[in-house]
Amino acid sequence: MTPLPRICGRERLRLESAACFFFRKGSAVRQFLTLNDLPRQDLHAIVQRAMALKAQPELAIGQRRKTLGLIFEKASTRTRIAFETAMAQMDGASLFIATGDSQLGRGEPIEDTARVVSRMVDCVAIRTFDHERLERFAAFSRVPVINALSNDFHPCQLLADIQTFQQHRGSIAGSTVAWIGDGNNVCQSYINAAAAFDFELRISCPQGFEPRSDLLANNNRVTLGRKPAEAVRDARLVVTDVWASMGQETESTDRNRAFAGFQVNGELMEKAAPDALFMHCLPAHRGEEVSAELLDREDAVIWDEAENRMHTQKALLEYLLAV
Repeated sequence: MTPLPRICGRERLRLESAACFFFRKGSAVRQFLTLNDLPRQDLHAIVQRAMALKAQPELAIGQRRKTLGLIFEKASTRTRIAFETAMAQMDGASLFIATGDSQLGRGEPIEDTARVVSRMVDCVAIRTFDHERLERFAAFSRVPVINALSNDFHPCQLLADIQTFQQHRGSIAGSTVAWIGDGNNVCQSYINAAAAFDFELRISCPQGFEPRSDLLANNNRVTLGRKPAEAVRDARLVVTDVWASMGQETESTDRNRAFAGFQVNGELMEKAAPDALFMHCLPAHRGEEVSAELLDREDAVIWDEAENRMHTQKALLEYLLAV
């Protein structure tokens, strides 16, 4: 593991000045529904900023009197804690709104909710099923909207994954990344990340569980195959996720049958590069998509990956809330 540097003296002043310049973006409302919503250089800068904030949290630009609304239709552990902690550490506040406890749960149009909520808070993070609901909310919002997870994409997770790789191995540019398992929302954000962060992505999944075809079309950074051993060969990062995501629990038996042979374990990791990292966005189903021994290794980086959700989301909030 590469230790995080302490930042002091001229370097600290340089970072603080760079942050102030970087986050002075003007009055246009920016959204973060997918990685494609921000310029590549800004995504890289957010990850770099997260590295600095992890080393020295006191560098965070204060968001005193700023409020983040959290509208969650799906359960959450890491996402909610990361956002709430990030706002607290920046002297801001967060409001958690479960759909069942709001008028959204009683059928209020999401456009009307967007019009009202965005007059009262400074930013909104939404965790939902249909990605189209995020787009509709953002279209009527006066403030930035963050995709805290949808069925199609999970961009906040990718910021944390890139930071984790950089923390342990340096730049991911030019590396090979292997995705093993369901072509789900995290996988689809990895497809976007391949272009933004300049790496090759090999996806291995069973027939019928591929990511969206439009994301694969004319994409020379992504290859699709059926054999996990081929996907991980010489890869520097191997990633997986649960075989049945939230909302797919009734499909678990059929999915477990379809994904037999797609478990990431020590034997599969031996086919990857000698310095390969394994990541999982969690929660994990031990003995299904990943072996327990891989999760419990002393050098496992998945716990850094989980922690880094807070650091990258803090850097993202700085970026979106800057005026």
